[in-house]
Amino acid sequence: MNKVLLIIQREYLTRVKKRSFVIMIFVVPLLILAMGAVIKFIAKKSGEITSLQTVNVVDSTGAFAGQFHNVPNIKFQTLNVTLAQAKLSSKENEDVFTLYIPAKFNPKAPIQIYSKKKPPLPLTTQIEKQMNDIAIANSFKEQHIDTAIVNHIRKTDISVSPVELTETGDKKTSMGANIGVGISCAILIYMSIFIYGAQVMRGVIEEKTNRIIEVVISSVKPFQLMLGKIIGVGLVGLTQFGAWTVLSVVAAKVAGQSSQVGIMNFLSAIQTIPFGFILGCFVFYFTSGYLLYSALFAAVGSAVDSETETQQFMFPITLPLLFTYILSVSVLFQAPNSPLAVWLSIIPFTAPVAMMVRLPFDPPVWQIAVSMALMVVGFLFTTYVASRIYRVGVLMYGKKASFKELSKWFFYKE
Repeated sequence: MNKVLLIIQREYLTRVKKRSFVIMIFVVPLLILAMGAVIKFIAKKSGEITSLQTVNVVDSTGAFAGQFHNVPNIKFQTLNVTLAQAKLSSKENEDVFTLYIPAKFNPKAPIQIYSKKKPPLPLTTQIEKQMNDIAIANSFKEQHIDTAIVNHIRKTDISVSPVELTETGDKKTSMGANIGVGISCAILIYMSIFIYGAQVMRGVIEEKTNRIIEVVISSVKPFQLMLGKIIGVGLVGLTQFGAWTVLSVVAAKVAGQSSQVGIMNFLSAIQTIPFGFILGCFVFYFTSGYLLYSALFAAVGSAVDSETETQQFMFPITLPLLFTYILSVSVLFQAPNSPLAVWLSIIPFTAPVAMMVRLPFDPPVWQIAVSMALMVVGFLFTTYVASRIYRVGVLMYGKKASFKELSKWFFYKE
């Protein structure tokens, strides 16, 4: 046991004492805040039109002419000319667009807009919105309905606020916060398993190629070496996440001083989530998921002589995790209690990502318990399998490994 602790200490201190480790602890939260600000700025600017755009309306029906209204940086003007004449101005100026409404207008058919360059999305969206409003208003007039009354009625803005019925009473909830926290945790676990698992694999390959492993194996058993390396790197990951969590909270409070409304809305949404419970589960699934996959990564590292040879083994191992990650950010958060989500959150190879998406939506306690129990069993199983391969692979040089060869290593006797 003392030898394992020494290996853990070496792996941990070697990494945390690096200057790059200390720098990344402070840089990552700042990068996340900066990235969020940049994304917000780009999203805002992408929905704006920066230069004046002119839309020449050629209306053969007469139903839309003169009813368009100008908006910032978009000017509508009706032309009593042929389509060919209107298209000439669009060919000469890339900021001039020709909207053609044919005489046989069909609301279900797309309306054509001619331009020298592709029209920006905000422009086409504005045209579609105004045409729909005009078409509806014209229909009201044909039915002798007062459009002023209709517009007044349509100003009603009703929103739905979900409230959960629990044994302790009614509890407000926020779907946006649930989805945001679930997907964020799933992404963090997915990335961390790859990042820190790859560190274990590279460490094994480096020691193997430098022949350091031969000296180390003379003092400790291969299983002890593999276990110490996995736990040591895992503690590095937990240290980083702990530091990032603290610094992110501090940075959010500092940023909130300049935007009190935004921070209050954020805190109001977060308060609807059992944050302590989610954080505890995140630590468990990060740890168990990392231990499960890093054992396999260590086995892969022991089976090859260079990192370029790892691809044939890495893809089948990481495919379940990649499959679940794609579903998590596209499907699972929309149906967190579907049979697919339940099974993915229970199977050990997919549970770390899938269960984190489901946790903010209060899955049944028995499903969480079964998932955690199977994660422990899965870690023990993969560690046993990986150790059987590792004990042979770390001392094997110059031989191309295959899945058939790995299976032989597994059954070798001590």
